[in-house]
Amino acid sequence: MITLYTLQNISAQTPDGRSLFQNLSLHLSRERTGLIGRNGTGKSTLLRIIAGETAPASGSLTSHAKLGFLHQNTNEAHETIADLFGVTEQLAAQARILAGEGSDDDLADADWTLESRIKDALSQMGLPELHPQTQLGSLSGGQKTRAALAALIFHEPDLILLDEPTNNLDMQGREAVLHLLRNWRGGALVVSHDRTLLREMDRIIELTPIGVSSYSGNWDFYEMRKAEEIAAARHDLAVAETAVKQAEKQARLIRERQEKRDSAGKKSRFSAGQSKLLLDAREDRAQATGGRNNQLAQKQAESSQQALSEAQSKFERLIPQNFGLGNLSLAATKTVLVAEHLTMAFNDRQPLFQDLSLQITGPERIALCGPNGSGKTTLLHILAGKLTPQQGSVQYYVRHAMLDQHVSLLNDDLSIRDNFKLLQPEATDNDCRAALARFMFRADAALQKVGELSGGERLRAGLACVLGGVQAPELLILDEPTNHLDIVALQSVETALNAYEGALLITSHDEVFLNAIALTRRIELPL
Repeated sequence: MITLYTLQNISAQTPDGRSLFQNLSLHLSRERTGLIGRNGTGKSTLLRIIAGETAPASGSLTSHAKLGFLHQNTNEAHETIADLFGVTEQLAAQARILAGEGSDDDLADADWTLESRIKDALSQMGLPELHPQTQLGSLSGGQKTRAALAALIFHEPDLILLDEPTNNLDMQGREAVLHLLRNWRGGALVVSHDRTLLREMDRIIELTPIGVSSYSGNWDFYEMRKAEEIAAARHDLAVAETAVKQAEKQARLIRERQEKRDSAGKKSRFSAGQSKLLLDAREDRAQATGGRNNQLAQKQAESSQQALSEAQSKFERLIPQNFGLGNLSLAATKTVLVAEHLTMAFNDRQPLFQDLSLQITGPERIALCGPNGSGKTTLLHILAGKLTPQQGSVQYYVRHAMLDQHVSLLNDDLSIRDNFKLLQPEATDNDCRAALARFMFRADAALQKVGELSGGERLRAGLACVLGGVQAPELLILDEPTNHLDIVALQSVETALNAYEGALLITSHDEVFLNAIALTRRIELPL
């Protein structure tokens, strides 16, 4: 397979000098490669290095390809679709020609297939209604991402670099990205936590602080191999623990034998017929032998303890940190929430929903589904009591809490502990420590400022602050909770939500996530 791009012994650092990765070597060819890893390991930095937007700390790069790069955030400097595609001047030249004002250069450079090729690229990404003069400011975040992808493929690159391409996309947008990659004949390097998307990959590369691992298959193959690695690490840990116990037992036996010999030697000194010289020599030999045995046992104990530490470290790196959401009991027949005849519209536009009624009973797990702009987030805010509907009412029969996708109830300038105390003023210091420890924020970890947390840590801190109080809410409302999580954090949240025994009301476009948390029903918007 022809190599499109080669990275040789690449190292990268953060602006403050922290190492992200070292001596990374990688060959990219005409295959679809998924790049995964925990937040902060340098995935986006690696894409920028490949794209030539930032320089590595060391190493060499060799490119044999025309590159296209989709950033996480569309460049706000572009005003129109034409700007995004980089064809504004070409279209202006064509307009001058049609108006009879074209120059010789305009005529020489004219490409009369331009508009049809733009339309084809937009249609391929599910945006046939857009045109070159469409203002980017009029588009949703998901539409901007799809338009940027259309601009990318319009230029026909050999290798595309995609940084979280399905973030903020609804199901239609995600399907468009899947369709693009399924039919892509060039190379692709895709940073993503979208497991549906990763199933379309030919190879998975995992970036960690200690190196890079390559798996020659898609997400399902990666999970299978990862399970094998965890099983092997668990076995190695058990073997190391047994070795430590055996070494400790052996050292104890050697000490006991030495103590018995010392005791016997003292008694023999009082026996008749033995010279002091002979007794001293015998005692010296015994002490020398005992010393050698003790040294050997000590080395074996230290070696086995070192092997145990390494096995524990490897096992802990492979196993995600899981946390619990607390114990509560919600009766199956308990009325949780009743919403009646809700109607909501903005600025005299068509209502997002009209005469909508909803009842939640017991520990139901409900997903609000629908395309972007259908009113899911608005409805969640109304049901959480954060927004007043134009018509209708909402009645609560249990305690409830809501986390939006940015976990904006937390103050970025305060520590996790101080946020907890602010949101749970009745909690004692012991309550605070115990609650945060349950969510894996122990000791100094609880003193981190919220603004410095990763997406997964921020969501975990938000859950700790709303669920860790003396009285936990029995209804938890979550708006797109997985958008800013890496896969390890996402799986930890899935595990925690599965153990939650209250009612759940949630929006998400991540079908794998929704299936993992065992939904009881879905509500499709618009109704």
